[in-house]
Amino acid sequence: MTFCSAFLLYLAATLPSAFVISNSNMWTKLILTQHWPSSFCSMEHCHPNISYWTLHGLWPDKGINCNSSWHFNSSQIEDLLPDMEKNWPDLVDPASTRFWKYEWHKHGTCAAKAESLNSQHKYFSKALELYHKLDLDSVLRKFNIIPSEEYYKFSQIEVVIENFYGVKAKIQCIHPSKNADAQILGQIEICFSPDFTLQDCEKGRDLDDVMAVDRASGLSVCDHDMPVYYPPLT
Repeated sequence: MTFCSAFLLYLAATLPSAFVISNSNMWTKLILTQHWPSSFCSMEHCHPNISYWTLHGLWPDKGINCNSSWHFNSSQIEDLLPDMEKNWPDLVDPASTRFWKYEWHKHGTCAAKAESLNSQHKYFSKALELYHKLDLDSVLRKFNIIPSEEYYKFSQIEVVIENFYGVKAKIQCIHPSKNADAQILGQIEICFSPDFTLQDCEKGRDLDDVMAVDRASGLSVCDHDMPVYYPPLT
């Protein structure tokens, strides 16, 4: 056994187990994801009456379903419910808490590895806080990126987001059938470091992994060279 191997074994035996676990499994980035209701419902066959960007979730970049025994309990977030019903709605079933339960189990229990997010109330309230801080809908409107029957160049949307927030977001589209004229703007991810400062979304992630995850949800990173349709509420 080399000295290096022996030293590593010594560290593993002497350091507290909690220290080893927290450093090996801890996420390094939070992804605040917002979706455009009209685009989402074109895939899920729902009928939105919402004409502003809504929360999809707050996702750590590492871990899924980290604690299946930590059950969602809406009574712990009662003071947040009016805000959640408006800005983090279940677009498929607005009267249900199923969507929040899903997001908590899949992503919240992993985000909770950080002390700042280690309760249901901390997790959901922080997601709402970041959503309001970004105010994406107002930013797009301020720079005249509004739902329209006219198409946008992808660069028009990308430049507004990068210039205003100072970081690279991940802008996702529903890609069209073979002979369609445009892709459909669907989802925008804006990323934060563990201390909740803005950072580039692509930093530290493998693009092939990103694309695979997005395609599984029916979305992928927008084609820079194809026109973008930002659908108005119908």
